[in-house]
Amino acid sequence: MKDLFTGLITSKTRIRILMRLFLNPEGNAYLRELAEEFAVSPSQVKDELSQLSEAGLLESEKQGRQIHYRANRRHPLFPELHSMVHKALGMDRIVDSVIERLGRLELAFLLDDYAEGRDTGIIDLALVGDIDPANLADLVRKTERYIGRKIRTLVLTPEEYTRMRPVLEKRPTLPLWANRDVVDRHDGVAKHDWVSFPVGREGWS
Repeated sequence: MKDLFTGLITSKTRIRILMRLFLNPEGNAYLRELAEEFAVSPSQVKDELSQLSEAGLLESEKQGRQIHYRANRRHPLFPELHSMVHKALGMDRIVDSVIERLGRLELAFLLDDYAEGRDTGIIDLALVGDIDPANLADLVRKTERYIGRKIRTLVLTPEEYTRMRPVLEKRPTLPLWANRDVVDRHDGVAKHDWVSFPVGREGWS
């Protein structure tokens, strides 16, 4: 399924659970939700969740009738698995090939499916700054071929982002990159929200 994992993990369902929960460790999911998303039996997902929980890779919390699972940030292997998931899904390539080469970029973050860890094949990438459309289109086209996924971009000026932020914050988001000065300048953009992924030379580190 994913070359980076298949040599280490033979269960495709386990790989998908790791992808789902370790791409954005702030997110969580419950058994039937994952079973429907992966189109597999609940018992199969239950077995994998149990094994990953017993290994300490997942944490769980009961919410109503459902038990919600999320990545265990305190596990010694968390940094490595988090990084591997990003690489397997091409997030590192997006940062290296697209974000770092756009010039006057302020913020970059994922929206919707991939922000929730859903590998649907269409990555929604929001970019804030003064961006050349032709350069962006060329970088996106080349990166799509490399990572095997389509990238849809939402390009906003800083002023547009300020106006749209209340609406965007209602959608699932996952920070990828931020300019240091911008993180300090924008109210409501906490520094810790922008350090979950290794950013580029001009990003927050």
